[in-house]
Amino acid sequence: MNEENIISSANARLIEPNEELAAEFLAMAEEYKAAGSDRYQSALENFPAYLEQVSNYARGIKLNTDQVQQSEFWLVDGGKIVARSKLRHRLNTALEHEGGHIGYGVRPSERRKGYGTLVLKLTLEKAGDLGLNKVLLTCDTENSASAKIIEKNEGKFAGEAISKKSGKKISRYWIEL
Repeated sequence: MNEENIISSANARLIEPNEELAAEFLAMAEEYKAAGSDRYQSALENFPAYLEQVSNYARGIKLNTDQVQQSEFWLVDGGKIVARSKLRHRLNTALEHEGGHIGYGVRPSERRKGYGTLVLKLTLEKAGDLGLNKVLLTCDTENSASAKIIEKNEGKFAGEAISKKSGKKISRYWIEL
């Protein structure tokens, strides 16, 4: 890994979602919304319900037929949520094509500081703890920043596909654990 691209804080850690950081999570959600992404709209509308859903997903209950058990993590540095990841415990047919085992995102104001590389590294450790031997990650082919993060974490390019959601090219990577 290229050390100059890694954050200097030794305090960053991966935690499970919790009520204590509600205001911080909602501030991050508002930041995403201002950047044009509604990915956390449900949290903005009802944070306790969002946390309950995250907990249900982690326990594998109340899943839709197209969903799999998944754990969510927040990367916190100095009390600020700087990134988030999801670790899917297994793949279904749709996730084998697009989505893979791990999804992650870095707070817009915290990008280009190494947090993406770190959140993926720490989430890969969690995948190993689950007993996974290798994990699939995908990203939009045009998202060179995400591709670099995956490659810094030993991702091996496995080819391209077309997203069934967006119609865009996606790149697929495998990481051996």
